Amino acid sequence: MSDFQMTPHAEKVLRFMLTKPDNPTWARELTQHTNLPNGTLLPILIRLLNQGWVERYWEDDETAEAEGRPRRRYYRFTRDGAEEVRLLLAQRTASRPLNGTTPRPGLVPRPHVAGGGE
Repeated sequence: MSDFQMTPHAEKVLRFMLTKPDNPTWARELTQHTNLPNGTLLPILIRLLNQGWVERYWEDDETAEAEGRPRRRYYRFTRDGAEEVRLLLAQRTASRPLNGTTPRPGLVPRPHVAGGGE
């Protein structure tokens, strides 16, 4: 599998992108749906590009001009990217504790004694 360091923010971006895996998205749309600022979002997108899961491209000049706005830079999954991400997220979900907490490394949970004090 991958050695990609999945952060909660990266997971949020990928889960949104998986809602429409065959369609491109652009940074502002990702910002709106994930509530992540550009300073957080763009480094994530670069990591996804470097991982080979996502590719980016500029929209056609004619499309942007017809709508009276600047061109958008779109991001979409590569041919195998969406499937690799689905597998990684499934493994991540399966390895989470049921209560939703993630234990910190090096800490061992102590059993709680019912009923009482010391």
